[in-house]
Amino acid sequence: MTKLFNDPARFTEDMLVGFLDANSRYVAGVPGGVVRAHKTRPGKVAVVIGGGSGHYPAFCGTVGPGFADGAVVGNIFTSPSTEEAASVARAAHGDAGVLLITGNYAGDVMNFGLAVTALRGEGVDAHYFAVTDDIASAPKGEEAKRRGIAGDFTVFKCASAAAEEGLDLAGVVRVAEASNAATRTLGVAFDGCTLPGADHPLFTVPEGQMGVGLGIHGEPGVAEEAMPTAAGLAGTLVDGVLGDAPAGAASKRIAVILNGLGRTKYEELFVVWGEVARLLRDRGYEIVEPEVGELVTSLDMAGCSLTVMWLDDELERYWRAPADTPAYRKGAAAVDDSGDRRSDADIRTATAAPAVGERSDDAGRDGGRTVARIFEALAAMLADAEDELGRIDAIAGDGDHGRGMVKGSAAARAAAANAVEQGAGQGSVLAAAGKEWAAKAGGTSGVLWGALLSALGTRLGDTGRPDAATVAAGMRDGYDALVQLGGAAPGDKTMLDALLPFVEELERRVADGERWQQAWAVAAQTAEDAARATADLRPRVGRARPLAERSIGTPDAGATSLAMCARTVAESLTVKGDSPQ
Repeated sequence: MTKLFNDPARFTEDMLVGFLDANSRYVAGVPGGVVRAHKTRPGKVAVVIGGGSGHYPAFCGTVGPGFADGAVVGNIFTSPSTEEAASVARAAHGDAGVLLITGNYAGDVMNFGLAVTALRGEGVDAHYFAVTDDIASAPKGEEAKRRGIAGDFTVFKCASAAAEEGLDLAGVVRVAEASNAATRTLGVAFDGCTLPGADHPLFTVPEGQMGVGLGIHGEPGVAEEAMPTAAGLAGTLVDGVLGDAPAGAASKRIAVILNGLGRTKYEELFVVWGEVARLLRDRGYEIVEPEVGELVTSLDMAGCSLTVMWLDDELERYWRAPADTPAYRKGAAAVDDSGDRRSDADIRTATAAPAVGERSDDAGRDGGRTVARIFEALAAMLADAEDELGRIDAIAGDGDHGRGMVKGSAAARAAAANAVEQGAGQGSVLAAAGKEWAAKAGGTSGVLWGALLSALGTRLGDTGRPDAATVAAGMRDGYDALVQLGGAAPGDKTMLDALLPFVEELERRVADGERWQQAWAVAAQTAEDAARATADLRPRVGRARPLAERSIGTPDAGATSLAMCARTVAESLTVKGDSPQ
């Protein structure tokens, strides 16, 4: 049990105070997390890692020369917000781009993905990558659905070493992809972990048993087996990981981590490691610089995991490369990080988003005012529709869709008005509205609406009057962002079932030469028809999936609200007559 804390609600903030003080040689605090104490040198790609806290040394403990340039620190087992991820990335970024990496968890994927969209809108060359090493979380052939657990460490290490070596952003992304494809992990738990202030663990394991295939956010294993000896556990871990070897993994040289999860003593890990090393060598493998100890923990969980990364010459070079961080050191301190140390003023400047008024012209500001008036109409319409949207959602969900849409649109309306006061163009008004919609609406729907608006804003920009092709391309960007973030597809009974027909009709009519306002109005009708047609679909993702049968006969709430919003935009354009051409 986690016993030492002040206010459990501020455990992460209090932890960071002590961590930053104890490690000021290495790190400086910024809103949302930590960055290296010294500025990123010219020409170096910045690597920013992160996720929820509770996993120390991951993630903040591995910021320093040879490893990460920054770490985003969320609450325990909770994804950091979009703004927190963007803030740390801004501070870490030098002049060569930034790669953000997390484990493959829905909240992280959405929020870090939105942060990348925001950063690109500010002119920062940013990319996001999710680690998928956990073999227990999805079957072979569906690797993209797997979680990131202790294999985070090998991917973070190799990508960071590649950046330190001087590769450009595309090269660092390629190394992250290669190291992830070469990494497999299997974990076991002997007992669950307990959040600060809680009086019981998140899960328990029956006496004499172990959970196989655990997660690192307090998720129990996918199966239970009798508690083995150290040799028996080594056999389970080695057989599991090697049995899922990447296709074409011919190399017999491997990097290996035996990772403790927070409560398993190092002496116990060494007993298991002796058996693991013997089994691997008996099967012809050469172990390259193994790591045995706590690297990616789960608070006070009892258990361990085995990670194997199959090496080629390049990955081996990055795995062996020196690093010097608060919690992890390897090799000589060959990396000179003696450049300018960050001052408080540097941090304030680096983490602040650029002033929106500086990026717009008169035409863009006029477009921003039009966008703000549209959000006024959306918020009013959704307030009137709250009860009906909640009723539809309650058929097979939790009935909160109407409330979420009202909260999100109201926050977006206020953010849009504030951005207009600051002289923002249409792109920045949309981005500000999207950020607040995602933050205040809650749930997946809020994040997806934030992504849609941010992607559209990035395409429209802050200068000039967007033409019809640009508006259509922006809506396609929004659709693509939702597919990437949400993991759904047309036919799954989600908002995509209304959005895709809308986008396709808009694109078709714009390509035929129609003014985009006219094309939008017809596309809105298409979206309304498509939303009604979702009544015949069975949900295949999301909270409604367990109640799929009950959902048949009722349209999807997300598709319905999307179509309602499309119609309101069309009506606002017709009434005002002042939209971009």
